[in-house]
Amino acid sequence: MQSSQSRPEALAAGGQVSDGSPEPPPLDPARHALFLDVDGTLAEICPEPSQVAVPPATVAALAALQRALDGALAILSGRSGAAIDLLLQPLRLPYGANHGAEFRRADGQARRLEPSAALPGIVAALRQRAAGWPGVLVESKPLGVAVHYRMAPPRERDVHDLVHEVAAAHDGQFDVLTGKMVYELKPHGVDKGRALREFMRAAPFAGRVPVMAGDDLTDESAFAAAQEAGGFGIKIGPGDSIAPWRLSGPPELARWLQALRAKAGAIQ
Repeated sequence: MQSSQSRPEALAAGGQVSDGSPEPPPLDPARHALFLDVDGTLAEICPEPSQVAVPPATVAALAALQRALDGALAILSGRSGAAIDLLLQPLRLPYGANHGAEFRRADGQARRLEPSAALPGIVAALRQRAAGWPGVLVESKPLGVAVHYRMAPPRERDVHDLVHEVAAAHDGQFDVLTGKMVYELKPHGVDKGRALREFMRAAPFAGRVPVMAGDDLTDESAFAAAQEAGGFGIKIGPGDSIAPWRLSGPPELARWLQALRAKAGAIQ
C-alpha cells in the first residue's frame, strides 16, 4: 500500500519506473540480506485476511535461508507481529510489522509504538458506517485499521472518502495507505523503507547488501531503501515499480526461494 500521494514516494522522488526483468539474480548467502512482504508475496491474497496462508514448503525454505544467511532475513509487512508469527509458525523471524510501527530485531528484542487513544472509537465508527455496505470489511489492527472493499469493488470511492475523512479529523496522527482493494490508517511517519534502514544498521544485517521482495505500493519505499544501499527490489506481480526485477506471483517467488535454498545447501 502507499500513502495518499498519487504516486509512491520513491517514484515521486525521481525513481525510475521499471517493467522488471523476468528473473532476479541468485543471492550470495555470505553477502546479501533478504526482506520479504507477506500478503501477495509469500502468500496469495484472499478475500479476507484471515483466509491467508503461507505454504508449509515456503516456511521450510525460509527456515533454511535464515540459517544460510546467518540470520539476515526479515519480514516487512502491514500485518501485526502476532499475525506474522502465526502465519510463519514455528518460525519467529525479525520483522517490521504494521509497516514498521512494530519492530523485532534478530536478537528477539521488540518494541512498538503506543496505539492512539482514539483508535477504538475510530474502528467503531468505521464499522458503523461500513455496516450498510455489504462486502466491505473493517480490519482492526493493534496500531491502525484497514477497510477492505475486495468483495465490494463499487464501494471504492465510498471507502476512499470515509478513510480520508477519518484521517483528516485526527490532526495528523495517521497516514492513509492505498493498497490492493484496501485503504488503511497507519501511525504517522512509519514505512517499510525506514524499517529496512533500521535493520541494516545492526547485526546480522549490517554490512550486507539488502534485497526486498514485495507486491504492493507500500513496498516501494523498501525497494528504494534497498537500492540506496546497493541492493535491489523484486516486484511480485503486475504494476509500476522502481524494482528492477519481477516475479509473476507468490508461486514463482516460492520457486525462487527454493532455488536459493538449494544453492545455499550446496555451498554449505
